[in-house]
Amino acid sequence: MNWAWLFRALIVAVIASACALGLGREFPSPDPAQIKVNATDKPGLLQVFGEPYQVGIDSGDQTWRWFHAQRSGSSTITKDLTVRFNANGTVKSYSFSSNFPDDMKKLR
Repeated sequence: MNWAWLFRALIVAVIASACALGLGREFPSPDPAQIKVNATDKPGLLQVFGEPYQVGIDSGDQTWRWFHAQRSGSSTITKDLTVRFNANGTVKSYSFSSNFPDDMKKLR
């Protein structure tokens, strides 16, 4: 077996995977009708967006965060959904930001 060929193929594979790097978990971009303050609850969010990428606390309120980034060559596109909860598990507030091309068109 030609080890030099195998080594070159491995290097090409590593470089190709580094050029198209993803971070976080893919999730659908929300429509305003999908998240209602004081009404939408955690099970509803899980059904639409899947498991959050991160969980935490903001000013005493539980927060969930969905985040996804894709890197291709020299550009990176990201989207970020953060939800803050009331004590009863409903949405207190949320924010969404993205520079994915479809979101940029829709949200401008």
